[in-house]
Amino acid sequence: MAEISLKNLTVDFAGFKAVDDVSLTVKDGEFVVYLGPSGCGKTTTLRCIAGLVNATSGDVLFDGKRVNELSASERNIAMVFQFVSLYPHLKIRENIVFPLKARGVPRAEIARKLDWVTDVFKLGDELDRYPSALPPGARQKVALARAVIRDPAVLLLDEPLSAIDEQFREEMRWELGHLQRQLGVTTIYVTHDQREAMSLADRIVLMNNSRIVQISEPDRIFFDPVDIFAGQFIGSPSMNLIDLVPVSGGLRLGDSDVTLTVDHHDLPEWALSSRKPLKLGVRPLNVHLVDGPQGGGSIPVDDVFSVGRERFFTFTVGDNVYQGVDKRTNRSGTEGRVSFDPAGLLFFDAATGRRVDGGAAE
Repeated sequence: MAEISLKNLTVDFAGFKAVDDVSLTVKDGEFVVYLGPSGCGKTTTLRCIAGLVNATSGDVLFDGKRVNELSASERNIAMVFQFVSLYPHLKIRENIVFPLKARGVPRAEIARKLDWVTDVFKLGDELDRYPSALPPGARQKVALARAVIRDPAVLLLDEPLSAIDEQFREEMRWELGHLQRQLGVTTIYVTHDQREAMSLADRIVLMNNSRIVQISEPDRIFFDPVDIFAGQFIGSPSMNLIDLVPVSGGLRLGDSDVTLTVDHHDLPEWALSSRKPLKLGVRPLNVHLVDGPQGGGSIPVDDVFSVGRERFFTFTVGDNVYQGVDKRTNRSGTEGRVSFDPAGLLFFDAATGRRVDGGAAE
């Protein structure tokens, strides 16, 4: 296994920075997921680690050794892509051992390793079948088996589950996490699917506009985002983001006639006394309906609806519609008042989008 370090990595394609000054370290045996929207630079970063793309500047290091000039074959990596590329004319066993035969590994060693990956990936019943006879999830397992049979120092996965139907994807997601822990191989995984990132990663590297936004454990990136992008990209439904305008006595919610004051809302004093515009970030799970009539300073409720076992409601501030969760046992339509959970309130600088606390809002 290997520790991977990126030092000020930049990739410039004819004036466009696909990767812009990226630095991080992936620990030996760690499962790190690169997450972000399409075009944010995550796949280009992965291909730099693999040796398939040359860095314009900066360094890629394996266990402290600079590998910029080494080819992909010299880096002892294995890579699995979004679309499985198995040899259709070869049986599954022949597909799996192909890399070993190409390297001239002795037959006895090939047989030993085939037995090992067959047991790990539970492929015993499929070895004598052809790829076309397998469902998509099983074909992806074969591609993974072919990758790890080489004992790579690093396993690189580029959206490996996105081409699989949802019914197989959930199962494969669990199996992939289990297999990585069993194998202990350093793994870097690229996806735009936050569910995959949150369920698989030891740490998430969130990227946007070719740069790293935040590197955190999944729960930390969900509850403690560093800026508006991180707060809204992670989570479904997305984080509510409401303008807070400083007025006499408190903060007005956007273009509404609702003002949050220390007498009516449990907001921190530093926020209520802020002299510059803020944005309030609060996830739907931290917005509730409480019983009681709507009155002065309350936020009107628009609709209440169910999605499976969850019951949501919508409320409007100005021209924007937001969501909350109705956890009341005695549910009575849209009757009730909107209440924010003080522990779930986040504040962002309206100009920069960065998280702020007491000292930063003055």
